[in-house]
Amino acid sequence: MGLFRRPRDTSHPAPAPAIVEFWDWWAQARADIETALAEGLSAEMVEELSLRVHRIHPGLQWEIGRPDDGAPSLTVSGGGDAELRGLAERWVRAAPPDTGGWALHAARQPDPEMLGQRLVLGDHEFDLEYVRLGMRVDHGRARIHIAAYHPDFLFVAEDVREQVAEHVLIWALGEDDVARWVGDVTVATEQPVDSLPPSMLPAVVSQVSEPFREPTWLSGEGRTPRGHPARLGARFPLHRQDHPLCDLHVAVSVPYAHSNPDRLPVEPSASALREFERKLDDLGPDAVLAVRETGDGLRVFHLYADPDSGVLARLDQLAAGWPEGKAKVVSAPDPGWRALAPYRP
Repeated sequence: MGLFRRPRDTSHPAPAPAIVEFWDWWAQARADIETALAEGLSAEMVEELSLRVHRIHPGLQWEIGRPDDGAPSLTVSGGGDAELRGLAERWVRAAPPDTGGWALHAARQPDPEMLGQRLVLGDHEFDLEYVRLGMRVDHGRARIHIAAYHPDFLFVAEDVREQVAEHVLIWALGEDDVARWVGDVTVATEQPVDSLPPSMLPAVVSQVSEPFREPTWLSGEGRTPRGHPARLGARFPLHRQDHPLCDLHVAVSVPYAHSNPDRLPVEPSASALREFERKLDDLGPDAVLAVRETGDGLRVFHLYADPDSGVLARLDQLAAGWPEGKAKVVSAPDPGWRALAPYRP
């Protein structure tokens, strides 16, 4: 899942043919895989499935759920890596209409029943009934910081403790909600004060997330490189997982003709900029407006867009129709949304 990893560079998503090839192969292999589920996949099947997934991208992970109480499931996931979330989504959306009864997922799903089971890692078996989570709510960031505890953490290495914490959080919330709402994750060898069982984590997340069901805008002030006042607005919260196909960072720079002595917009430019922003908001779900920066006679809108949707052409048309100067549209792949880092609370 990578909760404890630092962000890493990831190459741009593989071309669509690798995904098409996977589904062509799956149509032929699915029946044999279904037959083998009762006894477990053979080493050859595991190797072949891994090969097909890694041809899409070597960083992708996969897992098959056994059909004990329902349909079998196949999950191909970026393992919590934001830079691979869009690629996993494209994989699942390219699936044939007839899945043969399989449930397909682009992120690991919650599985609360696992929280009462035993987890074997290496030569150690963890009874997950004894896991407790210390939870600290960071309202300013809309995040929950977690300290995970198990009494057996005294006897295992740090990386094993981290693996236990990752499994527990995913089973409690699912991979996407972990990414949305969980902040810092640490492991503890002493039980945190007021800690709770992992089964309570969804209720805590529900309380924290409730005020943010509808994103708002955070505002700030600063200075431009020329020393003039600058204003900043950032949509908050804004989650990568809610816009999985928006891998492209787009900056739309719009000059305005009417400003005050501080070089900030006044009427009629202020109204024209609001109308331009309304048109950007109307581009959803193909693009989401994330940040706006204003100062020195220029407003820069930062968006994330689905590069396959045709939305760039619509943005070019909007820019071409701006009446107060030459607007510019510049785009670059950014599947991890790294360009937003300076603007996050």
